[in-house]
Amino acid sequence: MIVAPAAVTLSALNGVPMVAPGDDLSAMLLSACHANGLSLQDGDIVVLAQKIISKAEGRAVPLASVSPSDEAIDLAAQCHKDPRLVELILSESEKLMRVRPGVLIVRHRLGLVLANAGIDQSNIAQDEDGVALLLPLDPDGSAAALRQAVRDALGVDIAVVIIDSLGRAWRKGTCGVAIGVAGMSGLLDLRGEPDLHGRPLQTSELGLADEVAAAASLIMGQAGEGRPIVVARGIARGRNEGSAAELIREPAMDLFP
Repeated sequence: MIVAPAAVTLSALNGVPMVAPGDDLSAMLLSACHANGLSLQDGDIVVLAQKIISKAEGRAVPLASVSPSDEAIDLAAQCHKDPRLVELILSESEKLMRVRPGVLIVRHRLGLVLANAGIDQSNIAQDEDGVALLLPLDPDGSAAALRQAVRDALGVDIAVVIIDSLGRAWRKGTCGVAIGVAGMSGLLDLRGEPDLHGRPLQTSELGLADEVAAAASLIMGQAGEGRPIVVARGIARGRNEGSAAELIREPAMDLFP
């Protein structure tokens, strides 16, 4: 008997225009799908780069508008960064974890532990003094709003994942990670499920949204590709009420505080 192989398709949408504050991302998504000959279906997962969410939500900050504190000025001397950029990093962070030349490792207000509070200056128009782009205020909320807008427009039940590229402990290179999720599990609990020999799994929890994020990031690109939206099809989504917040390890569970 021939058994069809399991398959997932990833479609990066071409022709997505540059995003400006206040842009309707749901309308932009539907227009891009139409232009690429793709119709959204129940069960699809729409993956979006964090940058277009932040741009649409007005999270770009001109550095000329930032007045650095004494703490920011001191840290800037240690990490060799613009004090105004350091001030933004501190304003977005709950805790400063490490300081090294070129980088500040922080616990972000969203719970993420990452470099420079996820603040970036790539793929955003710059002025003479520089512009920095902050993470969305509420990525899970942003994902939920976009999911609902698509449901209202098309009547289809999709999931939405907002992703960013983060480094990983003890490994080089960045990888796509989910920072906002709606309509699917962020964390999929497999404990109690049988393995190939019938033994119940004891500790297995799958970072489902992160795996979707990493897969989509492969064809989304990191430089000037201009493909910030990917549609994933064929992935079991788990629960409909998941979030990216459930992927965050609580500080009390940190083995390396």
